Amino acid sequence: MEPADWPTVGQIYAEGIATGNATFETEVPDWEKWNTSHLGDCRLLAREGETIVGWAALSRVSDRACYSGVAEVSVYVAESVRGRGVGRQLLQNLVTESARCGLWTLQATVFAENHISIHLHQQCGFRIVGRRERIAQLHASWKDTILMEYRHQSAGK
Repeated sequence: MEPADWPTVGQIYAEGIATGNATFETEVPDWEKWNTSHLGDCRLLAREGETIVGWAALSRVSDRACYSGVAEVSVYVAESVRGRGVGRQLLQNLVTESARCGLWTLQATVFAENHISIHLHQQCGFRIVGRRERIAQLHASWKDTILMEYRHQSAGK
């Protein structure tokens, strides 16, 4: 993913934000803010021909050295191609690439009512760790989230 991809990537992000079911964010950040909040490795794009139709990236869960191998997953798919396996392909590739980059745990925070995303993560090997009740508000409504994780097989060995 390059800065020149940001207009399309940002539009896909905006489509996810508009669902009210994908993130607590309410606005798409500019490239500089997004870029500094995500790891430089493991930024993936899905394309149909030359058109970007989805993206995946990782962000740190903590600045503490002991958590340097733990990252949070973001996967967004253009509305026009949802339900066609793009998200699964992105997430599977993100899992593979994260191992190559030395990460040992991926985590995902999914709104409790987003059953499609929960199912997708489970299909890609994530497990449910727990439910965080009323963790934060979106548009003045409290939301529960499901914390999920993927542990690479080499983790802890």
